[in-house]
Amino acid sequence: MPRLSDVLAALDALWPPERAEQWDAVGTVCGDPDAPVTRVLFAVDPVREIADEAVDLGAELIVTHHPLYLRGTTTVAASTFKGRVVHTLIKHDIALHVAHTNADTADPGVSDALAGALDLRIVRPLVPDPTDPHGRRGLGRVCELDRPATLRDLAARVAHRLPATAQGVRIAGDPDALVRTVAVSGGSGDSLFDQVRAAGVDAFLTADLRHHPVSEATQHSPLGLIDAAHWATEWPWCEQAAAQLDEISDRHGWDLRVHVSKTVTDPWTSHFAPTSTHPVTHPAPNPATHSSQPTHPTSASRAAVDTPGAPN
Repeated sequence: MPRLSDVLAALDALWPPERAEQWDAVGTVCGDPDAPVTRVLFAVDPVREIADEAVDLGAELIVTHHPLYLRGTTTVAASTFKGRVVHTLIKHDIALHVAHTNADTADPGVSDALAGALDLRIVRPLVPDPTDPHGRRGLGRVCELDRPATLRDLAARVAHRLPATAQGVRIAGDPDALVRTVAVSGGSGDSLFDQVRAAGVDAFLTADLRHHPVSEATQHSPLGLIDAAHWATEWPWCEQAAAQLDEISDRHGWDLRVHVSKTVTDPWTSHFAPTSTHPVTHPAPNPATHSSQPTHPTSASRAAVDTPGAPN
């Protein structure tokens, strides 16, 4: 049975904390280095639902992608929602470890997992890490489709393969434009438009796209844009990361039980389609792009389902 310090050393080897952005808050938030670890839970967000899930599961360690305290704090009082998470974890001897931007640029990293979930062939990083002599690390990925598809059909694939959320999947650009190459970046990606255009791809899949950057991007070039929920684009990393820890556990004979949370922690809970009768000249979305039923839990249920860490 490994100690927490053993497992954390393995996680830091996968995602070295020194590779995180300077503004980031990665690493261990709480936990006794000498405590034994038998179960690990991977999730995107360190919120109360995940802490409670870990308690029910009997996990001694939670690994999340998003930090609990990104900008620091002066209190962990249980009267605050983040403080309540800390109290719950410490009360039940559960450690919390964060791999954020150091996991974004890793090899494999967050965007590798996103590309893998969509069966895209990875060509290279979108923004290469200049310290990587092999040219594999970096932010985002430039990918190729197995065969050309319309922007509409690619968006439908995204909607079907990623976990369901209230937002769903939006596109900007000509729905019938052919896509052969696509850049992907899990999480917020509208700061990468210059690099995406320089890559010469046909489309860009990311999350949290804002009005003005999208408007400017569509006026600048025929680049197709696919906007999915932030949580959904990063959740595949949990399965990838869990599989990596599973392999390490087998190699060391640790016999860890590694789980991936399927609790939907995307903050948006409902979506209403427009019902206005005002005339518009912009073509309405094709309902067929939203007809596929995802295989993941829907945001309406917000159900917590624990499954083994190996990817599907």
